[in-house]
Amino acid sequence: QVQLVESGGGLVQAGASLRLSCAASGGTYGTFSSYAMGWFRQAPGKEREFVAAIWSDGSIYYAVSGKGRFTISRDNANNMVYLEMDSVKLEDTAVYYCAGSLTVRPSWVVATSTPDSYDSWGQGTQVTVSS
Repeated sequence: QVQLVESGGGLVQAGASLRLSCAASGGTYGTFSSYAMGWFRQAPGKEREFVAAIWSDGSIYYAVSGKGRFTISRDNANNMVYLEMDSVKLEDTAVYYCAGSLTVRPSWVVATSTPDSYDSWGQGTQVTVSS
């Protein structure tokens, strides 16, 4: 497993943009490259929900809630994964978590969007969208 630390959260006005970062450590660059990396979010009183995932071969999968507004990317040379959030809205308010999985595949849509499929988790970063 790798250690993951999220950053970049904060207070943002509806309609604005925000970029979240996730830094991985505890392994080699090659080890990081073997992980599928995902973003999840959890609002108060709600269950954790899938946002997006990316593999080292460039495969990407987005949840409908963020498709067209969010962009996930990764930089394997620097052990980083990012989530750019554009045109944010009030319902985007949540704690955002970075996660890694050694098992999910791009074709496994259900598994990719399931928290139990991920082995490594960050502590989360708060995103609050104001009206």
